[in-house]
Amino acid sequence: MTGEDLVRAYFAACSRGDAAGVAASFCPDAVVYDTNHRPVRGPEAIAAFFAKVRERWDGATWHVDTFVGDGHTAAIEWTMLVRRDGRTVPVRGSEHYEFADGRIRQIRQYWTYHPDDPASGLHDYPYEEDARFRTGG
Repeated sequence: MTGEDLVRAYFAACSRGDAAGVAASFCPDAVVYDTNHRPVRGPEAIAAFFAKVRERWDGATWHVDTFVGDGHTAAIEWTMLVRRDGRTVPVRGSEHYEFADGRIRQIRQYWTYHPDDPASGLHDYPYEEDARFRTGG
Protein backbone atom coordinates (compact mmCIF):
# COMPACT_ATOMS: atom_id res chain seq x y z
CA MET A 1 0.00 0.00 0.00
CA THR A 2 1.39 3.45 -0.91
CA GLY A 3 1.58 6.38 1.52
CA GLU A 4 -1.36 7.97 -0.27
CA ASP A 5 -3.37 4.74 0.03
CA LEU A 6 -2.60 4.66 3.78
CA VAL A 7 -3.77 8.23 4.30
CA ARG A 8 -6.92 7.75 2.24
CA ALA A 9 -7.77 4.51 4.10
CA TYR A 10 -7.20 6.25 7.45
CA PHE A 11 -9.43 9.19 6.43
CA ALA A 12 -12.12 6.77 5.22
CA ALA A 13 -12.02 4.91 8.55
CA CYS A 14 -12.30 8.22 10.45
CA SER A 15 -15.25 9.24 8.26
CA ARG A 16 -17.04 5.92 8.89
CA GLY A 17 -16.41 6.07 12.62
CA ASP A 18 -14.45 2.81 12.31
CA ALA A 19 -12.18 2.88 15.40
CA ALA A 20 -10.57 -0.48 14.55
CA GLY A 21 -9.81 0.72 11.03
CA VAL A 22 -8.28 3.95 12.35
CA ALA A 23 -6.13 2.07 14.89
CA ALA A 24 -4.98 -0.40 12.21
CA SER A 25 -3.61 2.53 10.18
CA PHE A 26 -0.97 3.33 12.82
CA CYS A 27 2.30 1.82 14.09
CA PRO A 28 2.35 0.78 17.78
CA ASP A 29 4.52 3.82 18.65
CA ALA A 30 2.48 6.29 16.55
CA VAL A 31 1.89 9.85 17.67
CA VAL A 32 -0.26 12.71 16.39
CA TYR A 33 1.02 16.22 17.11
CA ASP A 34 -1.47 19.06 16.70
CA THR A 35 -1.35 22.81 17.31
CA ASN A 36 -4.66 22.62 19.22
CA HIS A 37 -4.08 19.89 21.85
CA ARG A 38 -1.52 17.67 23.52
CA PRO A 39 0.08 14.86 21.50
CA VAL A 40 -2.04 11.73 21.09
CA ARG A 41 0.04 8.56 21.43
CA GLY A 42 -0.72 5.00 20.34
CA PRO A 43 -3.20 3.55 17.82
CA GLU A 44 -6.07 3.05 20.25
CA ALA A 45 -5.79 6.56 21.72
CA ILE A 46 -5.62 8.05 18.22
CA ALA A 47 -8.71 6.09 17.18
CA ALA A 48 -10.61 7.22 20.30
CA PHE A 49 -9.57 10.83 19.69
CA PHE A 50 -10.90 10.87 16.12
CA ALA A 51 -14.11 9.12 17.19
CA LYS A 52 -14.70 12.02 19.61
CA VAL A 53 -13.98 14.57 16.89
CA ARG A 54 -16.43 12.84 14.55
CA GLU A 55 -19.11 12.69 17.23
CA ARG A 56 -18.58 16.30 18.29
CA TRP A 57 -19.06 17.49 14.73
CA ASP A 58 -22.16 15.41 13.97
CA GLY A 59 -20.55 12.79 11.74
CA ALA A 60 -17.60 14.79 10.38
CA THR A 61 -15.95 13.43 7.25
CA TRP A 62 -12.31 13.85 6.18
CA HIS A 63 -11.09 14.40 2.62
CA VAL A 64 -7.59 14.52 1.08
CA ASP A 65 -7.31 17.57 -1.16
CA THR A 66 -3.61 17.36 -2.06
CA PHE A 67 -1.03 14.61 -1.44
CA VAL A 68 2.71 15.00 -2.07
CA GLY A 69 4.96 12.25 -0.82
CA ASP A 70 6.57 8.87 -1.07
CA GLY A 71 6.69 5.71 1.02
CA HIS A 72 8.54 7.45 3.87
CA THR A 73 7.01 10.92 4.26
CA ALA A 74 4.19 13.01 2.87
CA ALA A 75 2.55 16.39 3.09
CA ILE A 76 -1.17 16.74 2.58
CA GLU A 77 -3.85 19.39 2.54
CA TRP A 78 -7.22 18.24 3.82
CA THR A 79 -10.80 19.28 4.37
CA MET A 80 -12.98 18.06 7.22
CA LEU A 81 -16.68 18.63 6.59
CA VAL A 82 -18.58 19.30 9.83
CA ARG A 83 -22.18 20.12 10.73
CA ARG A 84 -22.71 23.43 12.47
CA ASP A 85 -25.96 25.31 12.92
CA GLY A 86 -27.73 22.99 10.46
CA ARG A 87 -25.26 23.46 7.62
CA THR A 88 -22.11 21.77 6.33
CA VAL A 89 -18.96 23.76 7.03
CA PRO A 90 -15.47 22.98 5.65
CA VAL A 91 -12.56 23.01 8.13
CA ARG A 92 -9.17 22.96 6.43
CA GLY A 93 -5.62 22.18 7.40
CA SER A 94 -2.37 20.55 6.41
CA GLU A 95 -0.35 17.67 7.83
CA HIS A 96 3.07 16.10 7.56
CA TYR A 97 3.22 12.27 7.75
CA GLU A 98 5.95 9.75 8.46
CA PHE A 99 5.38 6.11 7.51
CA ALA A 100 7.04 2.93 8.79
CA ASP A 101 6.35 -0.75 8.21
CA GLY A 102 3.38 0.00 5.94
CA ARG A 103 1.59 2.16 8.53
CA ILE A 104 1.46 5.74 9.75
CA ARG A 105 4.11 6.46 12.38
CA GLN A 106 3.61 10.17 12.92
CA ILE A 107 1.32 13.02 11.94
CA ARG A 108 2.10 16.68 12.52
CA GLN A 109 -1.03 18.76 12.00
CA TYR A 110 -0.83 22.43 11.11
CA TRP A 111 -4.04 24.34 11.53
CA THR A 112 -5.60 26.58 14.11
CA TYR A 113 -9.06 25.90 15.38
CA HIS A 114 -11.29 28.88 16.13
CA PRO A 115 -14.40 27.74 18.06
CA ASP A 116 -16.44 30.68 16.75
CA ASP A 117 -15.38 30.18 13.13
CA PRO A 118 -14.35 26.58 12.32
CA ALA A 119 -14.20 27.37 8.59
CA SER A 120 -11.43 29.95 9.03
CA GLY A 121 -8.67 27.84 7.40
CA LEU A 122 -5.38 29.54 6.56
CA HIS A 123 -5.71 33.31 6.84
CA ASP A 124 -6.37 34.97 3.46
CA TYR A 125 -6.02 31.77 1.44
CA PRO A 126 -8.42 32.00 -1.56
CA TYR A 127 -10.08 28.60 -1.02
CA GLU A 128 -13.10 29.50 -3.14
CA GLU A 129 -10.81 30.11 -6.14
CA ASP A 130 -8.88 26.82 -5.82
CA ALA A 131 -10.64 23.83 -7.43
CA ARG A 132 -8.94 21.42 -4.96
CA PHE A 133 -11.04 22.83 -2.13
CA ARG A 134 -14.51 22.96 -3.68
CA THR A 135 -16.80 20.96 -1.43
CA GLY A 136 -20.17 21.42 -3.07
CA GLY A 137 -21.70 21.56 0.40
